[in-house]
Amino acid sequence: MTDLLRGSLLLGLLAASALSFADAPVRVEPLFPEESQLRTTRFVTKLLTAYHYKHPPIDDELSRQIFDRFIDGLDPNRSYFLASDMENFEQYRVNLDDALLGADLRAPFTIFNRYQQRVQNRVAYSKALIDQEFDFTIDEEFVIDRTEEPWPATQDELNEIWRKRIKNDWLNLKLADKEAEDIHKTLYDRYDLLGKRMAQRDSEDVFNAFLNSFATAIEPHTAYLSPRTAENFRIRMSLSLEGIGAVLQRENDYTMIQRIVPGGPADLEGTLHAGDRILGVAQDDREMVDVIGWRLDDVVELIRGDKGTVVRLEILAADASIDSAGEIVAIMRNEVRLEEQAAQKSVIEFTANDANYKVGVIRVPAFYMDFAARQQHDPNYRSTTRDVRKLIAELEEEGVDGLVIDLRENSGGSLTEAMELTGLFIDQGPVVQVRTSDGRIKVERDPNPGVVYTGTMAVLVDRFSASASEIFAGAMQDYGRALIVGEPTFGKGTVQQLIDLDRLPTQSNSPMGQLKVTTAQFFRISGSSTQNKGVVPDIIFPTVIEGEEYGESALDNALPWAQVEPADYEASDRLQALLETATARHAERIAHDEDFLVLAEDLEYYEQNRDRTSISLLESKRQAERDELEARRARRNSLRTASAGGGGSGQTLASAGGAAEDANPTAEATGNAADLVLIDPETGAEVSGTRESELENDFVLDEAARVLGDLIDLLRRSAAVS
Repeated sequence: MTDLLRGSLLLGLLAASALSFADAPVRVEPLFPEESQLRTTRFVTKLLTAYHYKHPPIDDELSRQIFDRFIDGLDPNRSYFLASDMENFEQYRVNLDDALLGADLRAPFTIFNRYQQRVQNRVAYSKALIDQEFDFTIDEEFVIDRTEEPWPATQDELNEIWRKRIKNDWLNLKLADKEAEDIHKTLYDRYDLLGKRMAQRDSEDVFNAFLNSFATAIEPHTAYLSPRTAENFRIRMSLSLEGIGAVLQRENDYTMIQRIVPGGPADLEGTLHAGDRILGVAQDDREMVDVIGWRLDDVVELIRGDKGTVVRLEILAADASIDSAGEIVAIMRNEVRLEEQAAQKSVIEFTANDANYKVGVIRVPAFYMDFAARQQHDPNYRSTTRDVRKLIAELEEEGVDGLVIDLRENSGGSLTEAMELTGLFIDQGPVVQVRTSDGRIKVERDPNPGVVYTGTMAVLVDRFSASASEIFAGAMQDYGRALIVGEPTFGKGTVQQLIDLDRLPTQSNSPMGQLKVTTAQFFRISGSSTQNKGVVPDIIFPTVIEGEEYGESALDNALPWAQVEPADYEASDRLQALLETATARHAERIAHDEDFLVLAEDLEYYEQNRDRTSISLLESKRQAERDELEARRARRNSLRTASAGGGGSGQTLASAGGAAEDANPTAEATGNAADLVLIDPETGAEVSGTRESELENDFVLDEAARVLGDLIDLLRRSAAVS
């Protein structure tokens, strides 16, 4: 970095503050961009302009989006910057496009340095404030969601926000039956750690955050991975194969469990669930480390460890109030046994419509393939289609009346497998269309003529079924081969390509990292895109997952839904003719089903509280709310336990065996198997957006089987009449 550039940045920092540092006693060393980052900026800007599906213009409108994303990534809850800071930063709003084209990084580093100063000020204020006495008999509100609030106008206003925040933190621990001494130590350590971790930030953190603000301003599945982040991403993806088998996401100050990897140590231990929040982490019998407020990658690194070692987690359950006491869970780290991630079969038996039914279920958690074994011409290489073919044969030997393909939480994988799995249920024909950035459309077809299973089928999907799952479900729906039931799917209909920047010809040996670029879009054979809208089931089940809050349509700058000419294919209307009657039977059944009634209660409670942005700091009120929530939780568990014990379905699980030793589908068009990509705004790291099923008392799967039973009954009656 030149002395001139360093001097200019220092002047920019002083100009950006334009404030008295009397309220900022903590000394902070400013960060500066490295020469290698300027070079990387040039390459990334050129590559995104040239290869991204949208061919984005680098202009003032893009600059505005980058600016807002960068600020939101630093201070999403508007708890650090002052209004005066934002007024001063406004000069950069429409100049970041020029900064990218000119590889000038002074603006993002100036903003970050001011942010760093503000954070350290808050740390000092918080550590001083926890020594005071808090009065919890005062009825005042703490705004927990400030995303739509104005920036604090004065230092006093900012102090008042943090006074309430600290008071709320204290009250949470008090209601969790913590002693005052322990509360003081926990909070002091928490804020002290926040300051230490901020001091550990380096130029790569700033650069990574800025370039990801640039990438995601174009489209949400495009991302820059700095050298360190690329390595962490590789390790994070292996976390689904080693460690405890949990995918994590940052939610405000908490690290939240997004998904439990099937077959992993956490799944086998059985205590953790999607939505649970991690409060602390300890190695074996060592002291628990409070991780509230930690960066996502730092928490992952703390949880990660060698096979055979034990990690203890302090967990706050997903449905517990934030002031509930945490539970300690000990998990031995291990390799995830991929055999338990492979396709599995089960059988559901029930009586309905004056007949006995035996429904086969095949759970497909991912579209996997052992590419290495296949390339080596191993005749026994593993794949989703091969496993499902075997399971179908076994289920037919057991005399099942129909088949449910369960794609819930299946976030994608190999495009080849999506096509080949479709081919098991159709004779021949197109499966999916792919349009590249130059407008060319290629029709991908079933590679293997012939039908393996001709019986009646349903496909069960949820909001977390994505990418390759949507290709399969869409094809089954378009051909009229199966009835689609469940929730509307995620809506990811794009293709990403990973570009290794270090393989580009440069004059430097400094690593630049990787770039993930969206290069193509999927279309169903009907011509409709799966993008944004996903696959809409023929029969939609009740859900508490709102499409506008989760899914592709909830992501900023996602590609819009589009349509192309349909492919040439022949569809059947046999099942569609029965849809009205089957839907009526489904509605009548769930109207009296205890589990669905509880789900309806959950939905009503969620609707009542979804827009709540503040919380009371009156202890008696908070205690009453906590008691009500705990009572509600106990009642729900009691109802579902009673429902599960009332007969229900008989299920027998049997695995098809192990998934591929190398089940990484990144070589295929759909990208990574966990490619419901969200970007952590602080680190630029990817996190998955999936959840695990509740395998105990799986009333949703039971209802899918009963819908299939209705179809079988209606087909039998139709055949008898004809």
